[in-house]
Amino acid sequence: MDYTQAEALLEKYNQTHLLQYFDELSEDGRRQLLSDIEKLDFSVLENIGCGGEREIGRLSPADALSVEEINKYRDKYEKIGIEALRSGKVAAVLLAGGQGTRLGSSLPKGMFNIGIERKLSIFEQQMNNIKEVVNKAGADFHLFVMTSDINHDDTCNFFRENDYFGYDGKKIHFYRQKLAPTSSFDGKIYLDEKDKVSLSPNGNGGWYSSLIEAGYGDFLKENGIEWLNIYAVDNVLQRICDPVFIGATISSGCACGSKVVKKVSPAEKVGVLCKEDGLPTIIEYYEMPEEYACMRDEDGELTYRYGVILNYLFSVDKLNKIYKDKLPCHLAAKAIPHIENGKKVTPDSPCGYKFETLVVDIVRLMGSCLAVEVERSREFAPVKNKTGVDSVESARELLKLNGVRL
Repeated sequence: MDYTQAEALLEKYNQTHLLQYFDELSEDGRRQLLSDIEKLDFSVLENIGCGGEREIGRLSPADALSVEEINKYRDKYEKIGIEALRSGKVAAVLLAGGQGTRLGSSLPKGMFNIGIERKLSIFEQQMNNIKEVVNKAGADFHLFVMTSDINHDDTCNFFRENDYFGYDGKKIHFYRQKLAPTSSFDGKIYLDEKDKVSLSPNGNGGWYSSLIEAGYGDFLKENGIEWLNIYAVDNVLQRICDPVFIGATISSGCACGSKVVKKVSPAEKVGVLCKEDGLPTIIEYYEMPEEYACMRDEDGELTYRYGVILNYLFSVDKLNKIYKDKLPCHLAAKAIPHIENGKKVTPDSPCGYKFETLVVDIVRLMGSCLAVEVERSREFAPVKNKTGVDSVESARELLKLNGVRL
């Protein structure tokens, strides 16, 4: 793309300000900027002004297995899961495209040291959890790690430098998620530098389409991989490719499964897995009508009690049928560093939007989903904040409770 072509494209979307510093740039800078402009997805801007409160359909509780029900048939489910693992039908996908900014780190979040007296990164702790499953099943599995442009090299190097944490490096595959432009509240795309458009990972909803575009579609087919266990980097107690979870989901006949924990209160800030108009849906805590959030069964339990922990098992066959379907775009108001009047500014408060698709929206497209309850103290230790709720502090206490040496 040359300058004339870029200018014509930007005029079409009222974004010609992206070229305002072009004359100041070096030849390399000009090439960088034109390349960024050529790759821009302007369609995300159509979502500005289309917000408003989500209209909730007819809700009903999710198809679910409680901890008690799981324990009753644990041996059966575990046997099915182990057989699936040993036959190579299951792989895992780690969603690790973010930085540890809220933890005070500029490095990938998975590199954050959760240890106290010894170094123990989030990545290493999760790999230790994986090795527990491998030892039990007597078989390892492929692991795909979704990074982003902002942390890809650091993540790959960290795994390599740590000898893949004792795992078979040939079975760990890295790929990048897509990026989307950021913009002001009135829809003007930001420049991160005079020669660089401000881009941000486009949310975890694109994990499968990015995997396919990275060339792994044939790999899945050739290796007989039928299920993908998706999990987030910010939970240090994640149980990945858990045979019981796999077996319960396969036995149910559902196209996907979701690990869930019982909410501690109606106001807890977790998405709730339920059904909306008969289809599996995750209603975010801020979208759930209060009367539903507070509704209780005769035994006093919350009717809508199952909160998701971003640990899902998806059928590859079903994913292949739906992954090209358009996911809703979520606008996240953020403080976005950008060029303003020729200088880089770092706002203290939200100044614009990042555009994201979310994995929770894929669940509805799958058509059926089994909620599998797990014990919160054993499997849910989110690391979202430096202190307080869902923090480094609380995660460390839960790791100690589970016998992890810090």
